[in-house]
Parts: sequence; C-alpha cells; structure tokens
Amino acid sequence: MNDQEVRRGAGIYSKPVLGFYDLLVVKFSNSLAWRCPSQLMLDQYNRCIGTRHLDVGPGTGWYLANADLPESAEITLMDLNENSVEHAASRLAHTHVSTRGVTANVLEPIPEALGQFDSIAANYVFHCVPGSWADKGVAFKHLGERLAADGVLFGSTILGSGVSHNLIGRGFMALYNRLGIFHNREDDAAGLEAALRRSFDQVKVDVIGTVAVFSARNPLRNGGAGGLD
Repeated sequence: MNDQEVRRGAGIYSKPVLGFYDLLVVKFSNSLAWRCPSQLMLDQYNRCIGTRHLDVGPGTGWYLANADLPESAEITLMDLNENSVEHAASRLAHTHVSTRGVTANVLEPIPEALGQFDSIAANYVFHCVPGSWADKGVAFKHLGERLAADGVLFGSTILGSGVSHNLIGRGFMALYNRLGIFHNREDDAAGLEAALRRSFDQVKVDVIGTVAVFSARNPLRNGGAGGLD
C-alpha cells in the first residue's frame, strides 16, 4: 500500500462524479447491486449521530442532509478529497448545523486540535482504502483516539469475500477494483470485526446484502478499555 493508491481512491470524486453520485449509488447501486437500501444506513445515522459529529468520507452529504440532526449540531467533514468536503458542506449550508472541513487521511493520526466527538461516521469508506484489514484497521485506532469515551463509531462497507454478489454487483466489483476505486476483493465481515475489536471494546457487525453495517463503542486506549462500565 502506498500514498498514491490511497489518493487515487479518493480522487475519483470529482465535481462531475459528485453530481450524479446520489442517483448512481444512493438510489440505484445500494438497492440493486449491493442489496442494502440507503434507508437502512440513514436509520443508523438517526440512531447514532451525536451533537459533535465527525463524518469521514462524507461523499455528497446525502446522509447528513437527510438525517435527523441534533439541535446545535457541530459537524466536521473529513476527506482526502476537497471536492467531497465542499459538496457536503454546501448541502448543509442552509440547515441549523455548523460545519467545518478538514482535508486528512484516515490512515494517519487525526489532529488532536479537532477535539473529541460524540459520534464518528465512516460510511462507504473502507472498501476504497487499499490493503488488508490489518492495514485498514489502523484507521480504527486513529478514529478511536478522537472519539469521546461514551461515543460511537458507525458506518458501512461493501464486502468482497464471504458474500454472494449478484450479476450487477459482480460487474461493479470487477470494474471498480480494476480502476483502483475499490480495494475490497478480500474484505470479509470477520476481518472487519477483528480489526474493530483491536481498537474498541464493544463491536457490532451486521451483513445486509453484500454490505457490512457496523458500530463500535468504548475505544481501547493505552491497552485498556475506555468508556462506560
């Protein structure tokens, strides 16, 4: 894995691509290719999102724009691609929430100056990150460091192993992996859960269609469990 691979995956989200992303992914691919309707992931946002929220890889900001955001919510948008940050921020500009954007790599330590968050979302991030779960799992450690002791990390990722893709899904998987947009041929639910458990005490992973929907609480810090008893 190298920095160029990471940036290539993030770089696909140009302004034209973001313009049709909701139609292709949110409306079409999630239901027909991956068999995990967007409403299920939106429901998770509504269950988990807190007042101080970090959204990693916000895409177009569709989930945030449609979620029931807390009053006085403070939303931090983080991505390697400034286009995604700007697009999501513009979508939230006329809501009651405050936003700030950060250009950063989730595989590197997240600046302490950002503070601690009540919730962190990483929706459809990890199937775009190169490497095995051992490589990708470094991100869970970094995210756990920025999560409040009683906070929650949640998200979803498309799996390549241990699930049965339909014809549309197989076509997209082959194309996106060949183009370097996806890096998930070997990604499985058990590997995801193991990677999360290295950084969190409480972990939940559900497979819906070919998507792993996950949440994690009680970040492990300095070799011990953090969070509530």
